[in-house]
Amino acid sequence: MAEQTFSIIKPDATRRNLTGKVNAVIEGAGLRIVAQRRIQMTRAQAEKFYEIHKERPFFGELVDFMISAPVVVQVLEGDNAVARYREAMGATNPAQAAEGTIRKLYAESVGENSVHGSDSADNAALEIVQFFKPEEIVG
Repeated sequence: MAEQTFSIIKPDATRRNLTGKVNAVIEGAGLRIVAQRRIQMTRAQAEKFYEIHKERPFFGELVDFMISAPVVVQVLEGDNAVARYREAMGATNPAQAAEGTIRKLYAESVGENSVHGSDSADNAALEIVQFFKPEEIVG
């Protein structure tokens, strides 16, 4: 049974016109992009999405970054999609990311690390419904 995960191509990557290159890595990892939309995230959307980090010192900076330019929100599908996408993204710190991963190839820093991916199937389900209606996801 195919699993779904949620992805965001972040402002640092959309600003540099890397959506297609990131999508190529995603598809190369054996994942299908079953929904995709380019949006300008609102402050309210960013605060809700990252509310788990609300008490952390970097919260305000993270929200400001995520609304600084358009993002591409995506639903990815495939066998073990959560783990497979996390592997394709690479380590949060691009200096520690494996060769060929999205962050090794494209991230500018720990903060501007090009992509977000869900850390569990449960969180993926919660994140997906913040940006997509079920009928928009076409497997």
